[in-house]
Amino acid sequence: MTTTAPRDEQLWSRCDGCSSLLYRKRLRRNLDVCPECGSHARLDAPDRVAQLVDPDSFTPLPDRAVRVDPIGFVDALPYPHRLGAARTGTGLDEAVVCGTARVGGHPVALAVMDFRFLGGSLGCAVGELITRTAERALADAVPLVLVTASGGARMQEGALSLMQMATVSQAVAGLREAGLLTVSVITDPTYGGVAASFATNTDVVLAESGARLGFAGPRVIRQVTGATLPEGFQTAEFLLRHGQVDLVVPRHALRGRLTALLAAAEAGRRVPVPRPEPAPRPAAAADAPGPARDAWETVRTARHPGRPTTLDYLETAFDGFVELHGDRLGADCPAIVGGVARLDGRPVMVIGHQKGHTTAELVARNFGMASPAGHRKALRLMRLAARLRLPVVTLVDTPGADPGVDAEQQGQAAAIAENILALSVLPTPVVAVVTGEGGSGGALALAVADRVLMLEHAVYSVISPEGCAAILWPDSSAAPQAARALRLTAADLCRLGVVDEVVPEPRPAAHGDPAAAAELLGRAVTANLAPLLAVPPATLVRRRRQRFRRFGAARAVDGTGPRDVIRNGTRTEVAP
Repeated sequence: MTTTAPRDEQLWSRCDGCSSLLYRKRLRRNLDVCPECGSHARLDAPDRVAQLVDPDSFTPLPDRAVRVDPIGFVDALPYPHRLGAARTGTGLDEAVVCGTARVGGHPVALAVMDFRFLGGSLGCAVGELITRTAERALADAVPLVLVTASGGARMQEGALSLMQMATVSQAVAGLREAGLLTVSVITDPTYGGVAASFATNTDVVLAESGARLGFAGPRVIRQVTGATLPEGFQTAEFLLRHGQVDLVVPRHALRGRLTALLAAAEAGRRVPVPRPEPAPRPAAAADAPGPARDAWETVRTARHPGRPTTLDYLETAFDGFVELHGDRLGADCPAIVGGVARLDGRPVMVIGHQKGHTTAELVARNFGMASPAGHRKALRLMRLAARLRLPVVTLVDTPGADPGVDAEQQGQAAAIAENILALSVLPTPVVAVVTGEGGSGGALALAVADRVLMLEHAVYSVISPEGCAAILWPDSSAAPQAARALRLTAADLCRLGVVDEVVPEPRPAAHGDPAAAAELLGRAVTANLAPLLAVPPATLVRRRRQRFRRFGAARAVDGTGPRDVIRNGTRTEVAP
């Protein structure tokens, strides 16, 4: 916003985005967001603190910035003169305000950068103050929230300013090792050494609407490469599409998003208390098992376009979903969705395949077939859940992983393999539900779990019936025969021990009554998750490994030989 008078005396401001003349008091009431075009004006650090934290909860750290001039830098003015002018102009000691506070009732350590002070540049004093804030978070066992606004490392302090990138990153690493949440809030602009360190190496990266983030600025890129930059280059929305940030949040919603993340992190650190399993509910008509269906008919039901998707279940069976985006390597695969939600009041990390109901939705989501970026996004969220001690719930509904050329070039096989490996050692409870199609390795990448559930009319197989028929029969017209031979229904897989429980569906199937299907799914996941919550992590991992180790034993599946039944994570051989 453009103004001419000192800020406290301003009556009107002109929006830099749409040039509208705005009444200053109205603009302030709207959190300095233009009511005409939505452009977000830059905030100074004190205003940002006031907007984010609970009233009267901010306490500055006792540490004060040390005046430094490590290399005696002089350009048009000696460096100490520039520091003095910045202090006079901003009323701040340095380019960051640090302290402790509460956000939505949750304690945090907070560092907020101020672009007015020498472009928010990262020098020795700024690095020291942010590092001490991180160390305070570690000492108090609370999350760290960093609000960034910077042009990069401070040139007037030479290589010592460069070292601050590593210094602050080490402090963030210490919090990660301790399982404490770290969140960066990217505001406009965030560039250079700040962007390439603590702005992007936190657990969660939120970006305020319209904020710009990058290592090199657009002017430098144009000068060096001569390239024409794409529209919206380096804006928050551009970065979201390219998998670099978890969320783009308008200013008015920022505090709420932070509160939801902090609530999940706080709940994860509480000592688990065994909770009684829900009492059995009298079976309603919708819960009663129906007559056995033909396998091919079940395949067709599992693929029904009206069948509830992961996002449908997140809206109905779960509460308070905060979606997290991106693999942080260059893409955000729409076929995988994930984030923090609540189930029966307990925060969980939910990750699932997302198809859609219409042709346009299915195409946009690649029919639920995840790319390597999707699997890497899932991997990132699994590991974040483990650090925050949150249970993981996965919802599986995919024909298989993306079989395209690009996916192969980007390492599809290795991405799936890494997910399977990570789930095998993840030190937090994992419950997987096959809700529709469970296709091959793309399904297993989300289904190495302590408890594997399967909806009554879902399927789970090493290959699609059509693919199996094309390879082993004369042509794909034998798909119905292949479906029966593959033993891919929930009842078949429960007999094999691959699935621990079949979740009933309302009649005729989940697509007929999505709300009832969501209730049944939520109840089943809650019941299966409850006994896992108090199990020590080492025991969880050991039992999970034992569960999959035993699949090597040969057994009959036609009811003529002994079979295995899994009860509470323990496999027992029983007579047919």
